Amino acid sequence: MVVHVARKRMKESSRKQGAASPCAACKLLRRRCAQDCVFSPYFPADEPQKFANVHRVFGASNVNKMLQELPLHQRGDAVSSMVYEANARVRDPVYGCVGSISSLQQQIDVLQGQLALAQAEVVHLRVRHSTNFPGHGLCPDSPSSSGSPSSKQVSPQDNKGIFSHMDMVDEASLGESMWSC
Repeated sequence: MVVHVARKRMKESSRKQGAASPCAACKLLRRRCAQDCVFSPYFPADEPQKFANVHRVFGASNVNKMLQELPLHQRGDAVSSMVYEANARVRDPVYGCVGSISSLQQQIDVLQGQLALAQAEVVHLRVRHSTNFPGHGLCPDSPSSSGSPSSKQVSPQDNKGIFSHMDMVDEASLGESMWSC
């Protein structure tokens, strides 16, 4: 009976001295969390699902080996990558994060196509607008009598030369110069 009470007091005193609750990894693995636990800085006790997914996908032993092989300053990024991959693998067991990347790439392709169509429509409208005002160049309100090169009158035939090689022109700079009337 005395031995039992002594053990109980030792456990209580070790908890009070700094052994806070174990990290999520040690809690899931049902082991004692040591002061130098490689998991504790990255898998806090209040985020148990974070380690559970990483453990399910990679295994605790493999994660431990990976973290110990890395320098301290790279471990946080490695854990973030493993957590991202593990969460993606739990959501999509076949493709994992590659499925997410592929989906995002498809969205980029669709949006780039929509952007190209919108840019082509803007160019078309600019050409049409400039042909409606042949005596004033590209800007309907620009003075045509100043004699400066920017006030040179542009005929519809000249517009074909301007816009026939649009893929070689930086559309951002073209947009600024055409709308700066």
